[in-house]
Amino acid sequence: MDELPKIISVDDHVVEPPHVWQTWLPQKYREKGPRVERKRWGDFKHLPGAKYEMVEDPGGLWGDAWHYEDRLIYVHKRFVAIPQEAVTPGVDGGVDFDRTKMVMKAVTYDEMLPGCYDRDARIADFELNWMDGSLPFPTFPRFCGQTFYEGHDRGLGLACVRAYNDWMVEEWCGPSGGVNIPLCLIPLWDVELAAQETLRNAQRGVRAICFSELPHHLKLPTIHTGYWDPLFRICNDWSVTICMHIGSSSTNPAASPDAPGGVGGTLAFNNSMASLADWLFSAKLIDFPKLKLAYSEGQIGWIPYALERADTVWEHHDSWQHSKERIPEPPSTYYHGRIFGCFTADHHGLHNLEAVGRDNICFEVDYPHTDTTWPTSRQYAEKITAHLDEEMTYKVLRGNAIRMLETPSTPSRPTTRGPCLRTSASSLPWSRSATTWPTSRVTPSAASSCATPTGSPAPRASRPRACSYPSRTGPSGNSIRPTTHSCAGRW
Repeated sequence: MDELPKIISVDDHVVEPPHVWQTWLPQKYREKGPRVERKRWGDFKHLPGAKYEMVEDPGGLWGDAWHYEDRLIYVHKRFVAIPQEAVTPGVDGGVDFDRTKMVMKAVTYDEMLPGCYDRDARIADFELNWMDGSLPFPTFPRFCGQTFYEGHDRGLGLACVRAYNDWMVEEWCGPSGGVNIPLCLIPLWDVELAAQETLRNAQRGVRAICFSELPHHLKLPTIHTGYWDPLFRICNDWSVTICMHIGSSSTNPAASPDAPGGVGGTLAFNNSMASLADWLFSAKLIDFPKLKLAYSEGQIGWIPYALERADTVWEHHDSWQHSKERIPEPPSTYYHGRIFGCFTADHHGLHNLEAVGRDNICFEVDYPHTDTTWPTSRQYAEKITAHLDEEMTYKVLRGNAIRMLETPSTPSRPTTRGPCLRTSASSLPWSRSATTWPTSRVTPSAASSCATPTGSPAPRASRPRACSYPSRTGPSGNSIRPTTHSCAGRW
């Protein structure tokens, strides 16, 4: 029996390990830079606008939380990072996954599935899941780096963006054999710096950056102002896809302040739809004819009507809106082949591929979030593509992602429905063998032992502690280990 192509997921999420910025930041920034502290937390409290907050509670659950500058930024949660208790051994070497364990409560690195934050464990999880490619969105920095944009110290913020990107390229992706595909941040507060950082990473093979679906919601200039053109020009010239994840405008669609949580979850695609209209009428896709966009986790079923309505407005309202002065062709003209709809579960969209666009959709696994299809993505993919021919199945699960991210991989058309060979690590531009390592890298001191904070649960014996990352090798062969935090109330 023929098999599915291996999956390339264009939307997963990395839970940054505690050492990232304490290793990759210049020494002078580490005290104020991102750091993890372990505390006890009470139950989450829902707030208007599909938001929530957590309050420290001496009798609550232990949870690890990121701090930046002088502020608490992010508490790790069980519905964002799969807890180990949700996964048990299954048959034939597989695992069973209990999604009901992913609840709105705090979690520590010790309690997470190691693949949330550990590169090698994640690769093993992906092999189990019939995957050999993954584009990882950030967690602590948020979906397009809002954490650093909202900070006070711009010098520190820029250093944090660059440190994250260096870690992403050289540590998370470089040694992964092509499984982890780099997705980089930009300093949102300065477009010239953003363009420079994008170019710096593009020159070492990065072909995707995070951007906001609706910058205006972040009090940033809109795409219509021309402000972002230097960034768009770099992306156009270097084939860097602009990836806009739902939530990257820090605004969640909601019908009313007291709407149940399910309302916001159902409407999550609304910002993607608004953003698509923004781009189609902006003329930026004319100004930058090779520019590619991706709506990450935006789903696809809504796209046909959005395109139809845009074309209708372009035609029927032109007498007073004058859209044709900016865009000479119907807006949908600029969508096909250049704007990617990315989905986890969208049966309606998959049954309307001619309208959605056969070359415009990509599959997501969304590991390790609640919506994930892991560890049964292969079975799920077989089910949702059962009505498709081999060529279309390949495009949905792999081929369109290769074109979107320009990953050097398999031929664009499969000869069978069989598995696709993984690209060798040495052929990937961001792999360690092809990367020019920074000669100015500060070698941190060897990691110290990280004792469990007083009163906190003991680490599970089944795996290494999160702070005991394996050493990696620097440019001259010296061992580089993560710098750990003092564990007196911290992680």
